[in-house]
Amino acid sequence: MRPDPWEPPIELSATEQGIIKRIRRAKLFIFLREHRHEVFDAAFQEELASLYQDSPRGQPPVPPALLALATILQAYTGASDDEVIEASLMDRRWQLVLDCLDAEEAPISLGTLIAIRQRLIDVNMDRRLIERTIEVAKQTGAFGPRPLRAALDSSP
Repeated sequence: MRPDPWEPPIELSATEQGIIKRIRRAKLFIFLREHRHEVFDAAFQEELASLYQDSPRGQPPVPPALLALATILQAYTGASDDEVIEASLMDRRWQLVLDCLDAEEAPISLGTLIAIRQRLIDVNMDRRLIERTIEVAKQTGAFGPRPLRAALDSSP
């Protein structure tokens, strides 16, 4: 079963606006929340979906755009795999970006996170993900591409 595209809201909710006011120094989180729909446009989401075989069996996969976004945050923050799962439940900044505010369960599992990272690496899509994010940062001027590249390029 191929994953459905991830379609989180584009407009900020009142709750999200309040969080952004409190995390002004967390610029990457703000950039990713405000521009995730541009980074993960339909064409790029289709590229990510191509990592999955179409199969009628099994559970529907977590949208790869959501997983890719979690890997960007992981690379930027230096979080371990376990910390990513914890942050998606406990950290409002992560929840803001991953569209899971006040979730009772993590939007991704440890195994799924590890699997997507390996799939990305196997086909050099990890590099494509970094370049796509930097490209949108440059186009929008909302986040400096140099610090973003430095942080993401130094992460496995």
